[in-house]
Amino acid sequence: MKAAAPARTAPLAARVLALAALLPFAAAPFAGAAAGASAPAAGPQCHGTIYLTFDTGSQSQAELIASVLARQNVKATFFLANEKTVKGDYSLDPSWAAYWRARVAEGHAFGTHTFDHTYFVHDAANGKITVKPQFGAHAGKVQDWTPQQYCDELRRVDTRFKELTGKPLDPFWRAPGGKTSPRTLAAGKACGYQHAAWAKPAGFSGDELPVERASNAVLLKGALEGLRDGDIFMAHMGIWSRKDPWAPANLEPLIEGLKQKGFCFATLREHPDYSK
Repeated sequence: MKAAAPARTAPLAARVLALAALLPFAAAPFAGAAAGASAPAAGPQCHGTIYLTFDTGSQSQAELIASVLARQNVKATFFLANEKTVKGDYSLDPSWAAYWRARVAEGHAFGTHTFDHTYFVHDAANGKITVKPQFGAHAGKVQDWTPQQYCDELRRVDTRFKELTGKPLDPFWRAPGGKTSPRTLAAGKACGYQHAAWAKPAGFSGDELPVERASNAVLLKGALEGLRDGDIFMAHMGIWSRKDPWAPANLEPLIEGLKQKGFCFATLREHPDYSK
């Protein structure tokens, strides 16, 4: 009797194959498992994450940025303001709806950059905030806003973005020029937006600087050498004043260089400080 026991408790692989024979629809996966088929190869291991972000600008580089991100399979975060573009329209006009809908479909993230690209000047008396819009009905005029008015300016982008794409913004914002104060940060937080700056100095692309001061080669070298795990990187979707645009020369080499160093990429939705 003891000699017959092994026959009643056949090895697991044999029993799996026998069951697979009775279930034709399951035969292939079970047989593969029983034969010791190897699992799919894992993707490249990340040794850190970089968060690429793009602020609206002249939009001269908008299509190039989109094509590079798609080709490299990289997701980024866009901060939107209604800025004048090289097409003669504005970046949140209906003429840009198809562009933004395509970026939504690709899985990118989006934050508000104030509707009229409104610069913070200083905290004013009586709890107000002194600002200077770059575009819109009050372009170039210094004004004192209440925190609620500042919040409304942030939400205007959200409202327009939903009209263009059917989707709301993510809950973060970026001040034009990165200029903030405790009062503007509090105003943003009160209406549901957390401010997202960038890593300094390596996270600043330098695309606003004159070419004479910072060539594309110098800017690329600084970013590749300086960026670290968790850093937020900022560039624009076109700068009117720069003679040699940053993106055509630097965006793809930057992504490829960071990948070679073992970095992966994610949107601010996945950043530990913004995904709470």
